[in-house]
Amino acid sequence: MSKGNIRLLGDTLAKAKAEDRAALVAYLPAGFPTVDGGIEAVKAVVAGGADIVEVGLPHSDPVLDGAVIQTADDIALRGGVRIADVLRTVREAHEATGAPVLVMTYWNPIDRYGPERFAAELAEAGGAGCILPDLPVQESALWREHADKHGLATVFVVAPSSKDARLATITAAGSGFVYAASLMGVTGTRESVGNEAQELVRRTRATTELPVCVGLGVSNAVQAKEVAGFADGVIVGSAFVKLLLDAPDLPAGLAAVRALAGELAEGVRRS
Repeated sequence: MSKGNIRLLGDTLAKAKAEDRAALVAYLPAGFPTVDGGIEAVKAVVAGGADIVEVGLPHSDPVLDGAVIQTADDIALRGGVRIADVLRTVREAHEATGAPVLVMTYWNPIDRYGPERFAAELAEAGGAGCILPDLPVQESALWREHADKHGLATVFVVAPSSKDARLATITAAGSGFVYAASLMGVTGTRESVGNEAQELVRRTRATTELPVCVGLGVSNAVQAKEVAGFADGVIVGSAFVKLLLDAPDLPAGLAAVRALAGELAEGVRRS
């Protein structure tokens, strides 16, 4: 098994930059609609044009996720998804596509599983790293030590509310890329929130050389193009998950996510 897919992640982001476009990052939860179906969904988004995939580790209280992802997590948990299934999803998706695959997870499941064991097994499965939205940087040293040892990226999340000094602390500790979280169309007007995300990227870039990828509620090619104008990567999750939720069957859902990935892949090309 490959050790050190953080390099693959870096190369993938650099390749997108060299092509004068943003990378397309797709999020899908493991175990949804089933473990096998979730693996097929990852293959479908990469076939459609996603560069990087985030596999979600379903959580019973996904406080940072919206209703769509909560619904998918519920289905996965009712189906009995385990950490072993998440690791299998990473392994089979990476082997089938060659794309960098990260795990997005709350800290509690890793803490219970054992950070050293999780890092070792994720690396062994070919994973590129972890996105840890709720792990405070000041409590992350143990995880980062094991992640570094196994060649895994540790991606932290920054938000418009993060002060500049805090941004610098977070980006200094992270690796792979920085996940800039914002909400489009939820508070204020669409325009002002777009500006807020752009301002967050500007402030984050002032603290780091790491690529900055934006998770913004992007759901179509027009929004992807807008975000690609100022970010290194465009992260799309709920839009893919909603297609799978709404599909009459898995083949229809896979066709739909592949098609959306294709449209978004066109959108992130800046020209």
